[in-house]
Amino acid sequence: MAFGLRLDRARIAFLHDVIMAAASFPLSIYLRLGDSTMTEAHDYLLPGTALFAAIATIVFKLSRMHRGIWRYASLDDLVAITKTVTLAILIFLPLLFLVTRLELFPRSVPFIHWFVLMTLLGGPRFAYRLFKDRRTENMLARNDHRRVPVLLVGANDAAETFIRQEGRDRDASYRVVGVIDDKGRRIGRTIHGVHVLGGLDDLEKVVEQAEVRPQRLVLTHQRLEGGTVSDLLVRADALGLGLARLPRLSELRSGVEDPIETQPIAVEDLLGRPQAVLDRDAMRRLVAGKSVLVTGAGGTIGGELTRQIAASGPARLVLFEASEFNLYQIEHEIADAYPDLDLPMVLGDVRDRARLEGVLARYAPELVFHAAALKHVPMVEYNPLGGVLTNVIGSRNVADACRKAGVRMMVQISTDKAVNPSSVMGATKRLAESYAQALDLAARDDGGTRYVTVRFGNVLGSTGSVVPLFQKQIAAGGPITVTDPNVTRYFMSVREAVELVLQASAIGESDATACGRIFELEMGDPVRILDLARQMIRLAGKRPDEEIVIEFTGLRPGEKMEEELLHAGEDLIPTSNPNLRLAHPRTVDLPLLQRALDELEEACRSARQEHVLTMVRRLVPEYGRQEERSALSG
Repeated sequence: MAFGLRLDRARIAFLHDVIMAAASFPLSIYLRLGDSTMTEAHDYLLPGTALFAAIATIVFKLSRMHRGIWRYASLDDLVAITKTVTLAILIFLPLLFLVTRLELFPRSVPFIHWFVLMTLLGGPRFAYRLFKDRRTENMLARNDHRRVPVLLVGANDAAETFIRQEGRDRDASYRVVGVIDDKGRRIGRTIHGVHVLGGLDDLEKVVEQAEVRPQRLVLTHQRLEGGTVSDLLVRADALGLGLARLPRLSELRSGVEDPIETQPIAVEDLLGRPQAVLDRDAMRRLVAGKSVLVTGAGGTIGGELTRQIAASGPARLVLFEASEFNLYQIEHEIADAYPDLDLPMVLGDVRDRARLEGVLARYAPELVFHAAALKHVPMVEYNPLGGVLTNVIGSRNVADACRKAGVRMMVQISTDKAVNPSSVMGATKRLAESYAQALDLAARDDGGTRYVTVRFGNVLGSTGSVVPLFQKQIAAGGPITVTDPNVTRYFMSVREAVELVLQASAIGESDATACGRIFELEMGDPVRILDLARQMIRLAGKRPDEEIVIEFTGLRPGEKMEEELLHAGEDLIPTSNPNLRLAHPRTVDLPLLQRALDELEEACRSARQEHVLTMVRRLVPEYGRQEERSALSG
């Protein structure tokens, strides 16, 4: 029924346009000749009217102008009308000349005709929109008390779209009472009647002097600096305002009749990281048309890797995951988004060498991304055998299986905790780095599998991250537990981390100077965990230290006060991307390391924990030194 109604309305619009076209020619003649029209134009009036109506019918049908919705008539519709009218008249004039020779035809009529037809076609459309908008405004004027007054930050396209939509929608949730221009260039101007009241520095004055006091501050920018967002969060809290943001502009324009809902500020918005410049073509070429395998495919990093890889068009994407539930979730998500993608599911553990070798032999991947790992520092500290078996022996199993299967490149995901590690987790990741580096240096001579290692800090929302813990504690009403008031960490969003992993992989594949080196992601400035906790409390609409209490619990086993991104013996080398740097390798003799890892695996599988820890301290000397410092300071 709705489809038929739309067709009927389109036919009515088309009929309207043809009638207006037929009426436009005699009207134009009358405007030029007045009362003498019938005597002076009798030779060409009727044939001209019929001819132009026929031409207009054909041109209008081909232009599909009648398909436009009058309720949303806009500049685009005006442009379409202009093109259609101009084309119809240009076709009409030479044909009319063939019929009548235009001997008595006034030369000004074509220009008058153009303006008349523009008015007859465009006038009703814009009058209808004006009528609908005015009627909606009248309805909204009666319901303003039910709408939330908001103050927008940012006088841009998103703000214009939001104001226009909220002014049109009778069920709108928000009433825009003013705009703050973050750049300070449009103060005093208006957007659809809404005044730009001041700049960021004027926020408090604008709120206090507003005729209708706003209840919420809404950010229209997607990439405001984190420091600015953090500052606005504190200032909005002091003014008793909530803080939210608009969806992306592409989402705003996805449906003209859909209501626009503001979104909560995410923790990622507080990081203040500039958008990394990426060579997306190189990233797509890395995986397009290739067979790719991801270990830990259901984890935070592995899951995002599968999403971004799937979007680049691989021939096959093998999901290797130890958790049945995680594998089920990620497989369904990717299969729904990319139903034609070859997506084998493999339930397996990287500790199982035979399983890995069989999978790689069967699917013959050209690229392997190794994201499977145990990442929670205290958990691995209490379970060192599991940490060593997964992070060290599992990584070696993957690396050796790649070499045996002739994989073109393996990407080892590492962590800043591998630098001067103070924990078993950090030490195991450093051993995994060392093995990948040693194999990559060996591959330089025999042309075998390339090994790229990428190191970065904490990923927001990942397994072991503090953010989900804080969210859970805030939801429970507190208290929030922070280890130490001065503890800091590097943070990065999972999307950005994976984008840079793919960028590093693309560079590592083509750059011979990256052989054996570690890619380090630019992590920005470290974040104080206490500040992060306070900001998250404010994001939840609560007041820190009043409604939500913060408690200090002391550093847990294996934790540092500050993380490091670089070892003293690792010199940094710039790459083609300023967000990626290469750390010069601290080389290890491959046969010697292989024998040591054989002994380490045997000790793990026979549950000789003290021997395992002794070997880890010997293989990662800086870990042993960190332990000694911790013991002395304790």
